[in-house]
Amino acid sequence: MNNKLITYKKSGVNINTADKFVNFISSVSSKKKGKKKFSNIGGFGSISNIPNHIKQPKIVACTDGVGTKVEIANMLNKYDTIGIDLVAMSVNDLIVQGAKPLLFLDYISINKIDLKKLKSIIKGIVKGCKLSRCELVGGETAEMPGTYEKGKFDIAGFAVGIVGKNKILSKNKIKNNDLILAIPSSGLHSNGYSLVRYLLKQKKIDIKKNNFLKKELIKPTKIYVNEVLRLIDRNLINGCANITGGGLADNIERVIPDNFTAEINLDLIKTSKIFKWLHQKGISDKEMLKTFNCGVGFCLIVNPKKLNQIKKCFANNFKPYVIGKITKNFKKKVKLNGSVDWI
Repeated sequence: MNNKLITYKKSGVNINTADKFVNFISSVSSKKKGKKKFSNIGGFGSISNIPNHIKQPKIVACTDGVGTKVEIANMLNKYDTIGIDLVAMSVNDLIVQGAKPLLFLDYISINKIDLKKLKSIIKGIVKGCKLSRCELVGGETAEMPGTYEKGKFDIAGFAVGIVGKNKILSKNKIKNNDLILAIPSSGLHSNGYSLVRYLLKQKKIDIKKNNFLKKELIKPTKIYVNEVLRLIDRNLINGCANITGGGLADNIERVIPDNFTAEINLDLIKTSKIFKWLHQKGISDKEMLKTFNCGVGFCLIVNPKKLNQIKKCFANNFKPYVIGKITKNFKKKVKLNGSVDWI
């Protein structure tokens, strides 16, 4: 063998290892597929059935990542939950328009394929798909030496859902005096981590030595799919918003129709310990509300008469509660009143 030959492996890309990873994905994603007709992993594209019971079906698609939460995973050497985050960030967006998630694809780019790390990430993605009742039908793994530093990686997700035309949650369903409900978040979800990491660096905090932060900062994003779709099927909600980057005001504003205002009483928001901790470390109220979900992971806009029915659809730790209402004839689409109690 001529050791002077130039090979792909010598450049830092190992196709054999990549093939092993593809085989692993195929094994974990093909289990318990039910009525699925197609085998997609390893092909050039994914083929899936369109449900035939939905009247006038519309396709909804979205994509997202988990941002610099991947750096927290690297710090803690824990990768089995960010796959759940990845799925959650896309499927929680799909349901805002009333869509049921159908399929999911992932994209992982990494300095060098680390089978143990990647298998752990994929197991989280499979779990996220199971929680949201959609299928992992494929994806892409790119080994990119020279682009990423040693041990560094990024992940992105792509979700497709379907909704019947009569079930689409459009702005015109929102009415005057509708209530705004907050569904609690499971924590930070996947937003604001660059600010969190900056704070940790400035305060010289080692999260490996802090059990509270070690648990909170890697906690996966709550997936709201099953509860919200149940409400949509029963015609119990008029609108909703996934509270991600930009916080409460920016995300609710996206679904409010013209000539209406979402009046939110910040005094009513129930914050969890991680947000109180961040605020106490020197992050202002304004910055907190603009960057984090502050304990509100998802919002529902509902008819007041349906409030009790809605609450019955949720487990106690994620029970929705009133934080405001829809009013008419204000210039601003979102009006924040009061202040969050961080104590």
